[in-house]
Amino acid sequence: MSIVVAVGSALLAAVCFGVGSVLQHEAARQASMQKSMRLRLLLDLVRRPGWLAGLGLSVSSFAFLGIALAFGPLVLVLPLAATDLLFALPFLALRQGERLTPWEKTGIVCTAGGVAVFLTVLPLSPGATVPAVHDWLPAFAAVVGVVALLAPVGAWRPGRLRTAAYAICAASMLALLDGLTKSTAGRFRADGLEVLLHWEPYALITVGVTSLVLSQSAFQAGSLAVSLPIIDTLEPVGAVAIGIAVFGEQLALTDRALTVQMLGAAAAVTGIVLLGRSPLATE
Repeated sequence: MSIVVAVGSALLAAVCFGVGSVLQHEAARQASMQKSMRLRLLLDLVRRPGWLAGLGLSVSSFAFLGIALAFGPLVLVLPLAATDLLFALPFLALRQGERLTPWEKTGIVCTAGGVAVFLTVLPLSPGATVPAVHDWLPAFAAVVGVVALLAPVGAWRPGRLRTAAYAICAASMLALLDGLTKSTAGRFRADGLEVLLHWEPYALITVGVTSLVLSQSAFQAGSLAVSLPIIDTLEPVGAVAIGIAVFGEQLALTDRALTVQMLGAAAAVTGIVLLGRSPLATE
């Protein structure tokens, strides 16, 4: 039953995030570039009804993700939650009155099939529910290093490079947010409201706001064809790495099973790239 809840909630998170990203991107592209990478960007966007609708869906996505992570490991939940392009692209097509092309359908099949293959041979190891503080230090150091290195690059170089740099920063911070969500959910299940006496909820809020600024800056800087595939690829990779390094979760236990997993991951990434090259996302 726990796995059913985790899988179902992860897929609902993907639906909400995919549709919400489309609405947020449409609104963010209308904001002034001078507000990029600042809280002023959020103050501007909060006045736009379309962005608020997208934010509501993103909050719902985060809630579903929290439920999924309370019942399942990061290595299971995040590959499923990262399938949001499977829902974003059909929603874009519906809004623009167009049909999906054969290449777009191929991308959907590759992504869904690759994730399914990846999860088929995944051992469901419970890992640590609430890691110690010192276990988090390498993850925090890695994410802060990525943002400190690439955020200035995005500020200096406009165009696709700016979009990509901000998207990598957002994906890294979102992966950290996923890990903190799991840890906070674990503490809540164990201690109830006493979770507020620990550091995780406050780190969760800080990282969450930072992730929101970075993701909206990436959406504002360029098309979804650049930002969303980067986020959909790097966020689950980073979250799986945190699951292994911080929570002690496991990938496949044998070389053969690991090969199958890597092939599945490669197929999923190929599908995401195909979907990202869609004219719907580019426009």
